[in-house]
Amino acid sequence: MAKKDPKRGRRVAPKPAKTRHHVSPHPRPKESGGGSESEVRRLDREILKLASRRAALTVKLIEGQSSPQRMLFSPIADEQLTELIEKGNSGPLAEVAVRGIFRELISGARSVVKVLRIAYLGPAYSFTHLAALERFGMSASFIPVNSIAAVFEEVNRGHADYGIAPIENSTDGRVVDTLEMFTRLPLKICGEVQLAIHHNLMSRCQRSEITEIYSKPQALSQCREWLSRNMPQSRLIEVTSTSTAAQLARDKFGAAAVASRQAATQYELQIVAENIEDNKSNVTRFALIGDEATRPSGDDKTAVLLQIPHKPGSLAEALISFKKNNVNLTWIESFPLKAPEVGYVFFLEFEGHAGDARTKRMLAELEKKAVRLELLGSYPRGKPAE
Repeated sequence: MAKKDPKRGRRVAPKPAKTRHHVSPHPRPKESGGGSESEVRRLDREILKLASRRAALTVKLIEGQSSPQRMLFSPIADEQLTELIEKGNSGPLAEVAVRGIFRELISGARSVVKVLRIAYLGPAYSFTHLAALERFGMSASFIPVNSIAAVFEEVNRGHADYGIAPIENSTDGRVVDTLEMFTRLPLKICGEVQLAIHHNLMSRCQRSEITEIYSKPQALSQCREWLSRNMPQSRLIEVTSTSTAAQLARDKFGAAAVASRQAATQYELQIVAENIEDNKSNVTRFALIGDEATRPSGDDKTAVLLQIPHKPGSLAEALISFKKNNVNLTWIESFPLKAPEVGYVFFLEFEGHAGDARTKRMLAELEKKAVRLELLGSYPRGKPAE
C-alpha cells in the first residue's frame, strides 16, 4: 500500500526493489566472426606444442647423423619443404608468410646444434644480407664484409661456414667479381638464392632538395631510366653496397640512396619513391659458397670452370659434348688468363647434377678436350623469393 506524504498529503508509490544480477568470476570470452578468444588461446597452445616438437625432432635428426654439417645445411630438404608449402598452403596467409614461419623455426632448431656463420657483402640490410636471411633465417650469425673477394676469403680461411654473393642479375647479367673469385680460390657453389629486387629512392630531405644519389653500380644501372627521367639534376655516385649508400644518405643532407625498403627502416630514411627499378621482374641470383658437395634433388644445375687449348675451333669442339649427351647449357662466360699465359677460362652452367649418368658422360668427354676442368658444384635450382 502506498504511503502518504505528510508534507503534501499525497500518497507516494514505493520504489521497486533492486534486482540482483549474478556476476561470474570468469567472464565469458567475446565471440567474433564464428570464433572466440578461448579458441585462439587453445590454438596458440597447440601451435606452440607442435613447434616445440618439430624443433626437438630436427635437433634429434641432426645430432643422429654421422656428418651433422650435412643436416645443418640441407638444400634438398629445404626445397622439399618449399614445395610442400606451395602445394599445401590454402590461405589466408600468403605463401611468403608461411615460408617465413617455417624458415625461422628450422633456423632456430639448427642453431641449437650449431650457429652457422655466414659471410656476406655488407653492411646490414644490403640485398646480399636479405638473401642470406631468406636462406638461413635470423638464428644464423652473419658476418658483414666490404667486398665480394672478402666473402670468399672468410670461407676459405674457415672464419665462416658459408658465404653468399651475387652471381647474376636479370637486368645486368653476370657479376664479374664473383665469377672471377672462383678462378682464384678452391671453393664450391653449394646452392643458390633467387631474390626479387625492388629498389627505392630514400633520403632525409625532400625530393626537390636531393643533389646526390648514392648506390652500388649495379643498383644504379638497374634504375638508370627512372633516374634519368625523374632526377636529372642529381649526381649519381657509386659506392660498394646499397647499405653503405643508405648510411651516407642518413649522414649527409641533400644526399639520397637507392636501396631496399629494409635499409630505409634500418637507417631511418624516408622513402621518396618506391619500386624505381626499370625492369619490374628484376631478379638477382646469389651463389651460396662453401666447400662441400650436395646430393641430387631431381631439379639441379651444375657449374664448371673450363680451360681449353687456345686455337681455332677448340670451344666449338668442346661444346659438341653438350649436344651429344643432350645436356642443356644455360650460361657461358669467358675470362682472360693471367699473364704470362695466353687464352681464356670459361665459366659454364648447365642443367643436371654431376652425379647423373648423362652428366657424368658429358663431363668425361669434356675433360679429354680440356687443359683444365674444375667442378664448381651441383645445386638445386632456386625459386624467386620476394
